[in-house]
Amino acid sequence: MAISNSRWNIRRAAIWVTAFASGVLSEDLLVTSGFSNCETDSSINVQKVDISYNNANKTVVFDVAGTSDREQNVTAILSVTAYGQDIYSNSFNPCDKTTYVEQLCPVPAKSFAAKGTQAIPEQYANAIPAIAFQIPDIAAQATLQLKSLDDGKDIGCVQSQVTNGKTADVPAVSFVAAGVAGAALLMGGAGAIGAAFSGGAGAAGSGAGGAGTVSPSFMEIFGVFQGFAMNGMMSAQLPQVYRSFSKNFAFSTGLIPWTQMQQSIDNFRGMTGGNLTNDSVEFLQKATLVFPDGSVSSGNGSVFRRAIEDVVFLAIRENSVNATSTDGDTPTTTESTIREAVSGIQGYVQQLTVPQANTFMTVLLIVAIVIGVIVVGILLVKVILEAWALFGSFPESLTGFRKHYWGSIARAITSLILLLYSIWVLYCVFQFTHGDSWAAQTLAGVTLAIFTAILIFFSWKIWNMARKLKNSEGDATGLYEDKKIWVKYSLFYESYKKDYWWIFVPVILYMFAKGCVLAATDGHGMVQSISLLVVEGLMLCLLIWARPFERKSGNIVNITIQVVRVLSVVCILVFVEEFGIAQTTQTVAGVVLIAVQSALAGVLAILIAWNAIVACCKQNPHRKRRKEMEKIQRDMDDLTPLDARNSLLLDRSKTNESSITITYANTMADVKQPARDSSPERYIGIAVEAPNTYSPLNAPYNRSLTSSMPMGGLNQNSGYASYNYGQQNGYSGYRAPGGY
Repeated sequence: MAISNSRWNIRRAAIWVTAFASGVLSEDLLVTSGFSNCETDSSINVQKVDISYNNANKTVVFDVAGTSDREQNVTAILSVTAYGQDIYSNSFNPCDKTTYVEQLCPVPAKSFAAKGTQAIPEQYANAIPAIAFQIPDIAAQATLQLKSLDDGKDIGCVQSQVTNGKTADVPAVSFVAAGVAGAALLMGGAGAIGAAFSGGAGAAGSGAGGAGTVSPSFMEIFGVFQGFAMNGMMSAQLPQVYRSFSKNFAFSTGLIPWTQMQQSIDNFRGMTGGNLTNDSVEFLQKATLVFPDGSVSSGNGSVFRRAIEDVVFLAIRENSVNATSTDGDTPTTTESTIREAVSGIQGYVQQLTVPQANTFMTVLLIVAIVIGVIVVGILLVKVILEAWALFGSFPESLTGFRKHYWGSIARAITSLILLLYSIWVLYCVFQFTHGDSWAAQTLAGVTLAIFTAILIFFSWKIWNMARKLKNSEGDATGLYEDKKIWVKYSLFYESYKKDYWWIFVPVILYMFAKGCVLAATDGHGMVQSISLLVVEGLMLCLLIWARPFERKSGNIVNITIQVVRVLSVVCILVFVEEFGIAQTTQTVAGVVLIAVQSALAGVLAILIAWNAIVACCKQNPHRKRRKEMEKIQRDMDDLTPLDARNSLLLDRSKTNESSITITYANTMADVKQPARDSSPERYIGIAVEAPNTYSPLNAPYNRSLTSSMPMGGLNQNSGYASYNYGQQNGYSGYRAPGGY
């Protein structure tokens, strides 16, 4: 018994190894995936089809089951098409010696089942192109027709999608993309995290801003991934390989497959007027999605799942090859009785097992969870600091966060709104046009209004502040140099040059327009593609014209990202059905599009690693200049007339091209001094004059030391009046009219 169990364990291990080799590596293997009867009124109804072709040994393994009205002899015709081209066709008679199948010679009445292996002749095997085994997500379809030998009539037909086991839908890609975005978040300091460790709300702008303008930033990376996913939502006839690729970035748009959540949303919709008959997670689990290019999507979408199914297939095959059954075994591949034609946003979300009417509620719950994590995390840090304060002293840099933690929460949530605004507009508009629950539509309208109102409010505040600064100071540099303004509003413009602080407004409009175009034109591929090309093109022109980013690297990275977005839409125009472009050309364009977008993602990941090296050496230029001004002001706050920094020798040893005039303000002046604001001008005690200007330092001083001549009394018009005229009015450095 022990020996038998040991043999079975070894056999099972061999099956697992074989399954993963065929399912994960998928070397020269073609397998059917799902099927449907293509004739409704036929004497033979196929209930199960499992066919695989191994190019290594040129064999076909089949497992077919169904029912027949009567006993009859048949001829089977197998044809395979790929990318709209016929690549294989062959007919065989189950009763011939070379293709003999006992269970189908003849086809018995009632139920039948047949399993076995057939060798494929060399001439037919060589007819299959080698590329069919290499291209991921191959767009191929196999059709099996059954004809009666008596009269030649069609008595049965079945169609099935063919896959080679290779796919661009790889879960590891999603994890790597999320890791890249997370690295950008850590490198950039990103909002609330930077605020928490840079002095709270009071340092959110300066602390996070110190590295926030380094490109690529977290928002830029996340925006790129959102763009990939949104391209996959377009209503053009996208190749299956690109749909699978774009599916990897669904997480960036808030779409995370979660069956329990979808069931809860279905229950909520059912109680608020939703129709769950053909739009629920239970319906999707039974349906086969049919896309515009004819490809289908079923439950076995992952490499791991296909490998598990191969394990079952090989285990059954091992024990029942060439077995005969009259009642049929439990099928591993059953007929798809429900076929749902999908495209655009609906097709993208439903391949993630998210019903189209659940889309907005899914994203709303995910965002609510993220906001909850942010709030709880910041409050937890606050509690830790309070406990720390009871038992000891903590770093002074955390004092600001302890006092202004609510500001940190508000800043983090505002940053999240800015990050998600484009897809939020997309999902809200899609909910208005495709939703069926009045409660979900109400929530969509309310949240969209709140998010838009928040962005409008901040835009108005910044614009109004800039207008006031221009009226009082002549320009809007105070947005960068005034710490209070910087802390409150810098997350909108910290990456831009001082002259282009307003660029954030067209960026917000761009995000709004992009979301509206995708949702409002869903189902109209040509209109959608052309409209989106206009939006992306205008944004590219703006970036090239203004080059608004403070750092040169920021301009290069963002212009490159926008160029890729424009090229992506141009490639998607190739997929528009109205243009009638061949399916092979569309597939090539899809592969090129994947290559371009993957290259962009790879370059951005490399730049993030590079920024990890240089981030410690460089600082936000706006913050650097503002810190320098603050240091100068602090130095001047403790400046006294006798301070060495106010000495007559200050800077005189460095140059002979200028002279120095020292003036003193008389604190005992009889004239009341006017009120002054707290600007650095009140500290000015040194005025640098041109070389030709008269000064007591470069003129002879021959006044006799007697009390008969007061200081400044000699030659009142010669320039000595400037020595003490300030005593008459209280203004340091004021010169008498006509003093020179």
